[in-house]
Amino acid sequence: MDPILRLREGLRSLVGGALEKARSEGLVDFVTLPDFVIEVPRDEGHGDFSCNAAMLMARQARMAPRRLAEIICTGVDRTSMPELEKIEVAGAGFINFYLNQAWLYKLPGLVIGMGEKYGSSPRLNQKVQVEFVSANPTGNLHMGNARGGAIGDTMANALVYAGYDVEREFYINDAGNQIDVFAQSLEARYLQLMGAKIEFPDNGYAGQDVVDTVKNIIRDYKDSLLNMGSQERQELVVKYALQEKLAYIKKTLDNFGIHYNVWFSEKSLHESGQVTECIKLLQDRGYIYEADGALWFKSTLFGDEKDEVVIRANGLPTYFAADIAYHRNKFQRGFDRVINVWGADHHGHVGRMKGAIQALGYDANRLDIILMQLVRLYRGGNIVRMSKRTGTTVSLDELVEEVGQDAARFFFVMRSPDSQMDFDLELAKEKNQENPVYYVQYAHARIQSIFRQAKAAGVVIKSADEVDFSVLGSDELQMLRKIADFPQEIAIAARTLAPQRIAHFVLDLAGLFHSFYNHHRVLNENQALQDARLLLMETTRIAIKNALGILGVAAPDQM
Repeated sequence: MDPILRLREGLRSLVGGALEKARSEGLVDFVTLPDFVIEVPRDEGHGDFSCNAAMLMARQARMAPRRLAEIICTGVDRTSMPELEKIEVAGAGFINFYLNQAWLYKLPGLVIGMGEKYGSSPRLNQKVQVEFVSANPTGNLHMGNARGGAIGDTMANALVYAGYDVEREFYINDAGNQIDVFAQSLEARYLQLMGAKIEFPDNGYAGQDVVDTVKNIIRDYKDSLLNMGSQERQELVVKYALQEKLAYIKKTLDNFGIHYNVWFSEKSLHESGQVTECIKLLQDRGYIYEADGALWFKSTLFGDEKDEVVIRANGLPTYFAADIAYHRNKFQRGFDRVINVWGADHHGHVGRMKGAIQALGYDANRLDIILMQLVRLYRGGNIVRMSKRTGTTVSLDELVEEVGQDAARFFFVMRSPDSQMDFDLELAKEKNQENPVYYVQYAHARIQSIFRQAKAAGVVIKSADEVDFSVLGSDELQMLRKIADFPQEIAIAARTLAPQRIAHFVLDLAGLFHSFYNHHRVLNENQALQDARLLLMETTRIAIKNALGILGVAAPDQM
């Protein structure tokens, strides 16, 4: 249950009822009620909620907005909403609603009763796929993959809370030119390590991870590959390497708290004929033409600067062709909404991908793409570019090993995906309140400490219907008001694809808690106040834990 949504719906009903009453009394003439908004005003002095109904109806009613607002206020039936304390007309015709605190007193019972489900919405019967990371299985996972993983998984968690049926998917790029080059690189390293004097491919994968994989191949196959033909040898080494890399990727992401429902092979699209079938469909629809021996998609029809090749002159499909077929496959599986998390370097691919979706006959608005900017690692004020272990880019494994899963995930989600991120390794390891994830986790641990003290003192914690919450002061009520926003924050994060909202929410709530904790005692001689504060603590703890759960971060009992 969403307490803010309940209040909004109640106020909407009051406004609608007041207008219908005014029409029946001949005070206002209108045909239909507009789709007016009940929202929380930015300025707290403008009440708890405001409404723009009079502004939207003025022309239809042929009346000044302010006069219409006054009629609405006069006609509101306040007896049906005991929380409503005052109504005022403001400015040119906005209506401001002021509530008493009674509605907040109901919140602890609601939150405690819902527990881990607080913040969730009813099921929407909408199927959503979130595809993220999808790194080439030719190397280690890096900082971009790490940020994409944290963003995608948090987004999926928020969508689940918001009522969607969510499926997480990893797209395995196990076909195309990069796999051919990978196979050639593996073969060259194998032959070199076996003593052959051969050149390494100029465009080959020269990382230490390739050498490590080839050493494992030698361990298992020894010199038996020397007697094979080049094609057979490449097929064997690349199959071995892909299995090893996928096992590594799965283990690394598992250690990062990410678990996929589906691992989808690009190779399967080619082997099943789906790529060829998809291009034929687009050709039949008039979106494919031939030029210079190649087949081109008319992406300029959808705002692209130039058309895009889908089948090369040598008859091989491009990555874009496979990507079109892949997205068609997604929609064929019945997803109502498809979300991709891509690096910012793919921004030029967004328009043509949406165009291809439209050309296939689907609504392009059903495809959402989150573009994320680069990550810069810092240590002691200096940029960190290279791994101490391998001399190459710092891997996700090394990051988690150094700062932990919780700090890594929280830091990656704190900033909007479209903003460049500076990741401070030293700050992420700090055990003080300068570290945002520590700051939030410490709030949860402090609350658990309060309950341990209460138990040791033999304090009996009452149920919400036995407690008088009217004894709470402004600091406590401010915390409850923040907690009441949690379901709306999740719903907005899911709708606008803004997972950082969850991190901001829990940081704000932790800040309110720490401020309260530093100025007030929960366990005290005033029995009524102690009872109310204990349930306030449990309410706060649940909201913090649920928010951290969406972020994929632990809520420790002790620190």
